[in-house]
This record gives sequence, C-alpha cells and structure tokens, in this order.
Amino acid sequence: MTKFKIQINNDAIILLLTILLGLLAGALFMLATGHDPLLGYEFLFRGGLMSLERIGNTLATATPLIFTGLSVAFAFKTGLFNIGAAGQMLFGGFCATAVGLTLQLPKPVLLSVMAFCAMVSGALWAALPGWFKAKFNVHEVVSTIMFNWIAYWLVYYFVPIYFKGAFETESRNIPLEASLRSEWLSQLFNGSYINIGLFLALAAVLISAFLLQRTTLGFELKAVGFNRYAAEYAGINASRSIVFSMMIAGALAGLGGMTLYSGYATNIQIGVLPSQGIDGIAVALLGANSPWGVLAAALFFGTLYSGKGFMNAMTSIPPEIADTIIATIIYFAATNVLIRKVLDKMKNRNRNQGGN
Repeated sequence: MTKFKIQINNDAIILLLTILLGLLAGALFMLATGHDPLLGYEFLFRGGLMSLERIGNTLATATPLIFTGLSVAFAFKTGLFNIGAAGQMLFGGFCATAVGLTLQLPKPVLLSVMAFCAMVSGALWAALPGWFKAKFNVHEVVSTIMFNWIAYWLVYYFVPIYFKGAFETESRNIPLEASLRSEWLSQLFNGSYINIGLFLALAAVLISAFLLQRTTLGFELKAVGFNRYAAEYAGINASRSIVFSMMIAGALAGLGGMTLYSGYATNIQIGVLPSQGIDGIAVALLGANSPWGVLAAALFFGTLYSGKGFMNAMTSIPPEIADTIIATIIYFAATNVLIRKVLDKMKNRNRNQGGN
C-alpha cells in the first residue's frame, strides 16, 4: 500500500489560522454587542461575493491592496520595513494622473506612459530613503514616514494650481483614454468598477515571486536582508542592494497609485493620504510577506471592505465592527511568530513520535 504524504506550506496554515482566530474574535465581539455573528458574517461575505457585480467590485477594491502589500512584503523580504507605501502610492498616482490629464495619446500608448511614470516616480520616491539607509544608516521607518508627508503636501500644493477640477480639493476627472476601466470588462461583471489594473496586479505578483525565488538578484537582496555584513563579506554590494530593493518596492506602490486614481477612482483628491498604503502593511503581514500570500490576503481584505456596507444595511450591525474584525486579524497576523512556534513544536513532536 502506497502512502502519500501531503505537505502543507506553513505560511498557508498560518494564514488560515490567523483568519479563523480573527473571525472568532469578531464573532465574540458581535455577541458582546448584542448581534448575531452568523447573520453578520453571512451578509458580510454576501456583500462582497453574492453577485458578479459585487465580485467585480471586490476585485477592484483588492487591486491597489495587492500592489501596496507587495511593496511592503518585497522590502521586508530584503530586510527593510517600508512604511512609505502610502507616500509612494500617492506620488506615483499623482504623476500618472498628471500625465493622463496633460497628454493626448491613443489609450494603449497613454496608459503605458502613465504606468511607466507611476513606476519611475514611485521608485525614485523610495530611492532616497533607501540611500539614506545605505549611506548614513538612517532607519527606513523614520525616513519613509517623513516622505509620506512630503508627498502629501506636494500633492496638496500642485493639484489646485495645475489640475483643479470642480472643487479646490480635487483634480479634474481623467479622460476615458487615461482610465483603466474597460467597458467589456465592466459588462462582464454586470457593470462593476473592476478595471484592467487587476491584470497588472497579477503580473506584479508573478514577477515579484519569480524575482525573489528564481533570480540571482533576488538571492542577493534576500542575503543582504538576512545579514548585511555577511553578504558584503561574500562580495555582494549591500548599499546598492538596499537602494535597489527600496526602488522596486516604491515602483510597486507607485503602480498601485495609478490603479487607485485612474482605475478605482476617477480623480485625485488633496488632503488624503491613501489608506491602501497603510493597509498594505496589514496585507503583507497576513500574507506572511509572500507574493502569493499577499494576493490571497488582499482578496480577503477586499471582500471585507466591499461587504461591510451591505452587512450594515441588512442587519444594522455597524461597519465599525467589520473594521474591528480586520484590526483583530491584523493583530493575530502580527503575532504569527507565536503561531509558527506552536506549529513547529507540533511537527517536532510528531516527528519524534514517528521515530519511536
């Protein structure tokens, strides 16, 4: 009799356990506030998945989260904590929007130029904190937070002067040629606001996974992240790797900004630092900093964000409870080291018993 041993990836187990623990805590919170958790979860997930239109909206909501999650995860895989995804996203999205409002080109060409500008501007915005880290050992958490607010105030200044729309607080709406929305794709999902940015996000997941796992560059970046001095001893240029890693992370976030402002939205507003940049940290944590984990986590968060309004409308459960559930899941994701230790201990115990 042939025995098949199924090996389940630890990251997948941790992802599922984190979600289950978060949902359980959310159920207890609903009970404590006098609500039915089964009914709440039914309408929460139905709100994001009950129809093709809602599925399309969930995918549209998840698309920017995939990019910012990848940005944070890629930097973390290489030993850097990129808190600046929000600023990189804002600056990259602003530059893409500026191109879309200025140039008159055929749609495929214009979108290509916008994507290129978003990636380059996001990469350059992240390159400076990377250079500060490599040259002067300035902690990237401090410098990226600082750059978030520099991007915030630059956009706050330039939009009303050069791209003002109907109100002082927003830019003009982008033309159809500069929009990532596609009529055939929207009709496929019954009129949802899904857009071709989703395909860009899936391509980014594939490229990030390939780069980290299958290339010499990925190996060097991860080696510097594990131990900078050992990597330098082995002949790797650690300073260059740090800057390059931050540039890749910034390019991903910048492209996410384009999908937000020309796909999910139709213009750019001042006085708003995109929450997707901060949520990307949660997505990366929940996805265990794996490109595939980030994809799954972003889709899950997209479902929760899309469904919480429907849950509120159908059950009178306030949407803040859905936000509390998300926060609880993030908390468990942040403690995944403990979950990993428990799993490792269980595996070692089973291995020892099998040896006996």
